[in-house]
Amino acid sequence: MGSRLNLHKILKAICPNCYFQPPESIKLKYPCIIYNKSYQKITHADNLPYRHDNRYTVTVIDRDPDSTLPDQVAKLKSCNFDRSYATEGLYHTVYVIYY
Repeated sequence: MGSRLNLHKILKAICPNCYFQPPESIKLKYPCIIYNKSYQKITHADNLPYRHDNRYTVTVIDRDPDSTLPDQVAKLKSCNFDRSYATEGLYHTVYVIYY
């Protein structure tokens, strides 16, 4: 699997406003992509870890309910749709990506 910084570059190519685990003090610019590491699967062989698969939760947030950004994220390798919802006039589409 690739590094988090490579994933960041890929997501930033889709949307320039891309944030990794942003603190609450950050004022987000919309549309944006927010992502965070949500799980790490470690595979063992001979009682030693030999593979680490990081799972990231990627949320696309946009004011436009018909935005094409979610479709672009959905095309990424190892990407699965999780859920979508709207709150405070913002449309959220959540994906899970192993990277």
